[in-house]
Amino acid sequence: MMVERLIDAVIFVLDKTGYAGTFIAMALESACIPIPSEAILPFGGYLSFTGRLNLILVIIFGTLGGTVGSIGAYYIGKIGGRPLVEKYADKLRLSKSHIEKSDYYFNKYGEKIVFYSRLLPIIRTFISLPAGISKMDVKKFTIYTLLGSTIWSVLLGYAGYKMGENWTIIREWFHFADIALVVLIVAFIFYKLIFKKIQTENS
Repeated sequence: MMVERLIDAVIFVLDKTGYAGTFIAMALESACIPIPSEAILPFGGYLSFTGRLNLILVIIFGTLGGTVGSIGAYYIGKIGGRPLVEKYADKLRLSKSHIEKSDYYFNKYGEKIVFYSRLLPIIRTFISLPAGISKMDVKKFTIYTLLGSTIWSVLLGYAGYKMGENWTIIREWFHFADIALVVLIVAFIFYKLIFKKIQTENS
C-alpha cells in the first residue's frame, strides 16, 4: 500500500535526522502534505525509549513543526483564497471532499474548530486552509493551533515511549483510534451546543 510505503520512508528519514526530521515531517503534515503524524510522533517516542532522543524535545519539536506548517497553510488560504487552493489541490494530493469537509466543519463550528480539529483525522491536516480563506485572526489561529498540536504531540509521543519495542502496534490501530476520537469530540461539541442552547432559552 502507498500509505505503508510512505510511513516506512518517514521512519527511515526520522531514524537518521532525529529532532530536525520530526520538526520537518510534522510541518509538512500540517501544511497539507499527507504524512501521517500517527507514525512520526510514536516513532519519536520509541527513539526516546531507546535513549537516542529525549521525549520532551520530541514533543516540543513535533508541536512547533505542526504549528509552523499550519501557519504556512493558513497564509496560503489567506493570500491565495479558495481558487489557489483548488488550483494546486491535485499536486498537494488534496481531494475536493477533504477541502469541502474542512470548510463544513469550520463554517459550522466556528474558529474553535481549529483547536478541536488537531485531534481529528484528515480534518486536522486541512483545517488551516478555510481558516486562512476566512481571514481568521492569525494570533487566535496560532494559539488554538499551538494548544491542539501540543495535546496531539504529547498523546502520540508518550504512547510511542510507553509501548517501546511494540510501538509499531500503533500503526495497526491508529485508524480505529482516530474514529474513536472523532466520535468523542463530535459528541462533546454537540453537547456544548445543546447545553448553550438550553442556557439561552432559560435565560
